Amino acid sequence: MTDDGGSTDRTGEVRAVRHGTTLQLILDRPTARNAMSPAMVETMIGELTAAASDDSLRAIHITGNGSNFCGGADWVATNSGDRQRPRTGDLVRRIPHAAHRIIELVHDIHLPVVCSVRGWAVGLGCNLALAADFTVAADDAVFWEPFVARGFSPDSGSTWLLPRLVGVARARKMLLLGDKVGGAEAEDWGLIHQSVADDDLDSVADALIDRLAGGPTVALGFAKDAINHSQGSTLTEAMNTELRALEISCRTADFKEGLAAFRERRTPEFRGR
Repeated sequence: MTDDGGSTDRTGEVRAVRHGTTLQLILDRPTARNAMSPAMVETMIGELTAAASDDSLRAIHITGNGSNFCGGADWVATNSGDRQRPRTGDLVRRIPHAAHRIIELVHDIHLPVVCSVRGWAVGLGCNLALAADFTVAADDAVFWEPFVARGFSPDSGSTWLLPRLVGVARARKMLLLGDKVGGAEAEDWGLIHQSVADDDLDSVADALIDRLAGGPTVALGFAKDAINHSQGSTLTEAMNTELRALEISCRTADFKEGLAAFRERRTPEFRGR
């Protein structure tokens, strides 16, 4: 990964591009709808893990190359070749360190994550978009959880993410009936942040990324963490989480800048510190 906004590091069909303080991760396998091979999964985990401890980063943008976002996990690639029949429990041992780890990293990382979705967002690709803090999609994008239609039960966080985003009834439509949801309908449901015309997708997503990357990074990270924890906590527990975050965020340079800007009636210039 380089820091000039144009150079890229092509590894495992995922491209990592640095735009100033933003890391863009591009799923780059357009001939397979950007379905994620084991090598792509490994690269995504490595890039997200490194980003979590990179103090120079302030936002992450995940996109797909071509006309689709992500066609899910590539089960053909995973099970091809001369691989011997796996031992019982193979999925239980392997997937928590692969596809599930990507979802955890996107959900938990103390950086705002934006996904831009064109075309298909399927299975793991759908759940990657749902785990992001903000997903902007083209009006004609398609979100699909095809697990049951393929004869196996859902994975990669779908049964946790969907009910919290759209409620149990709509989660059942997607997970048990396999209903596809278009971009405009996804916004109406509250499944994603925004649906826009395809021609406007890049500019809308870039503006959102710029806004987040220009924010108080430490406070944003703790706010994200508090929202996540509140989903399984009591009111008192949630407020205690907020209080601990407040104690730390009030010690940042961005907090001081925010107060100074308020006093001086100007727009704050946050530095992410």
